[in-house]
Amino acid sequence: MTTTNATPFGFSSTAEEVTEGLSLAGKTMVVTGCNSGIGMETARVLALRGAHIIGTARTEEKALEAFRTLGIEGTPLACELSEPRSAAAAARALVAGGRKIDALVCNAGIMALPERELKHGHELQFLTNHLGHFTLVTRALPALAEGGRVVVVSSGAHMNPPDGGIAFDDLTLANAYLPWKAYGQSKLANILFARALAKRLPSGQTANALHPGVIKTNLTRHIGEAVFDSIDAKMMKTVPQGAATQTLLAAHPSLAGITGAYYADCKVKAPSAYAQDEALAERLWTESERIVDGLLRA
Repeated sequence: MTTTNATPFGFSSTAEEVTEGLSLAGKTMVVTGCNSGIGMETARVLALRGAHIIGTARTEEKALEAFRTLGIEGTPLACELSEPRSAAAAARALVAGGRKIDALVCNAGIMALPERELKHGHELQFLTNHLGHFTLVTRALPALAEGGRVVVVSSGAHMNPPDGGIAFDDLTLANAYLPWKAYGQSKLANILFARALAKRLPSGQTANALHPGVIKTNLTRHIGEAVFDSIDAKMMKTVPQGAATQTLLAAHPSLAGITGAYYADCKVKAPSAYAQDEALAERLWTESERIVDGLLRA
C-alpha cells in the first residue's frame, strides 16, 4: 500500500477546483452512474478537462441522455449493476472497445432500501454496490492503462456494518435486516475490494476508495426529510463538492502511484478497523469470485 496526504484540497473543494489547470486530453475515463448526482458532475468535469468519457447507466439511452444534458461527447454504455450478465457484458465492451482506460470510477449505487429486497438470491445493495462493480472491474482489467486508476466510491456508512463486518453466514441479512446495516455492509465491501485489488494490480496501476461526503441526491431518495433536517448544515456538501474527492483520485497527477488508500474530503483518512482487515478483504474477494462465477453460469 502506498499512501500520502499531500493535497491542498479539503471539505469545501469542488470537482472543478481539484482539476483546475489539468489537461486530460487523450485520456479515457469510465464513470458508472453518469446520469445523476455526483456521477454526472464527475463526468462533466472530467470531460471539461479534455477526457473522453465512457459513461454507464442502467440503459444506454439514460447515459446518452446525460451526455446530451451536459453537452459533452462521449461513449454511452449500458451497465445494470444488479444484473451480473449486464456488468460482465459492459466489461467485455470496454475491453473490445480498444481504448485504454486511465480511470474507472465506480460511482453508481443504491442506498438504505427500507425493505429487504433480493435479486438473484442476493441482498440488492450488496449485489449492486459491491458484486456489480466487482464483476465490471475484474473483467475490464485488461483494458486498464499502465498507469490506470480504479476509484471506488464507498461511504462513511462503512463504519456501521453488521457484526463481523461482512455477514458471510447471512449475506442476505435474512435474520436481521436493517437498511443502514445493509448499506454499511455494501460500503465496507467497497473498501475491502479496493484494498484487495490494490494488492493484485501490477506496479503503476492503483485502486483507492473514498467517502464523498453527505450530499442530498437521488441516491438518498429513500431517506426521509427528517434525517436531513437532523444533520448540521455545515456537514452537508453540494454536488460539486461531493464529486471532488473521486474526481481528484481519478485525475490528479500528484496521486499517481497512490494505492490501497481511503480518502475523504480530498485527504487520506483512516477507515474502520474492519476496512483495514487484510484477512477480511481476502475472504471477501474469494467469496465474491465464487458468487459471481455462479451467477454468470446460472
